[in-house]
Amino acid sequence: MRFEKASVLIKLARLLAGTAEGMTLDEIAAAYSVSRRTAERLKAAVEVIFPQLETLTDGHKSRFRIAGGLDRFLQAPTSDELAELSAAIKALKQNNSSDRAALLVSLGQKIEAALRPAEKRKLAPDIDALTTATGYITQVGPQPLVNPQILEFVRTALKGGNLLTFTYGNNANSRRVVSPWGILYGRAYYLVGPAEGKDLPALWRFDKIYSLEINGPASLPPAEWSLSDFAARSFGVFQEEPQHITLRFTPEAAPDASRFLFHHTQILLPQPDGSLIVKFTAGSSLEMANHLFTWGTAVEILEPKSLRKELCEILAAALSHHKKQPRYPTSTNHDHF
Repeated sequence: MRFEKASVLIKLARLLAGTAEGMTLDEIAAAYSVSRRTAERLKAAVEVIFPQLETLTDGHKSRFRIAGGLDRFLQAPTSDELAELSAAIKALKQNNSSDRAALLVSLGQKIEAALRPAEKRKLAPDIDALTTATGYITQVGPQPLVNPQILEFVRTALKGGNLLTFTYGNNANSRRVVSPWGILYGRAYYLVGPAEGKDLPALWRFDKIYSLEINGPASLPPAEWSLSDFAARSFGVFQEEPQHITLRFTPEAAPDASRFLFHHTQILLPQPDGSLIVKFTAGSSLEMANHLFTWGTAVEILEPKSLRKELCEILAAALSHHKKQPRYPTSTNHDHF
């Protein structure tokens, strides 16, 4: 691939124009997965095309940015980009995340308002073709239940570095004071942050938060703390000490397992007999055992033994429950369906 291609340089120019603090050569290299030397060539090529490129001093490092933005021609959205924005809105609405979808709808309206009539007419047929041909499979399982006002309060507190005081759960006397450190999205929305007097952050489900108030300054997370690292400790949501997990999938199940994301740290090791070994490090053994239950006999837990024991207990409990006679009489009348 020739990095001197105009499309690559324009993308880099957009990055440099979209940052207030600028980018170092190492950050440019990381963004394009190239060596530092290649990053230097990229930066030099951009400087020829965009002489307004500025160099800022940051200690012993130089940072680069394009001040004043780019020409309108270089910033015009493509039909693919606008169609993908429309698809993201559709996916969020289907997942019962209409509050987040509304923000993207607003963004899309602002983008369309900035387009010239001729640009809109040119993009419209392609956008319509792509959005009409894009759909999503309904995901079975619980949908997030979120009060839009709660989400707005949490976002406001995060931006202002303020404490949140709220009632948690059904106990009206259970008032909590929490320093918000982040939000995690999933089948439920979670506020991440330590309660007053605590050092370690906890998870607070949005649908259990009531009577929310914004108060004084919050305690900020340590400089080395990362929301993504915090989330990565767990297989699902619940936090516990991470364990080294090793799973073996049968040759029949290996193709499906190889396309499945169990954890972002996973390593896939194909075996000579066609089976697949999957290794990763994560906590939340109960969620893990419940998920592995769905793979039936296609998976073996090689380690740890504690996870295998937990799955066996789940299987035994399920078998005992379903072997019992139903408490209520069954009916052969299916008219109500």
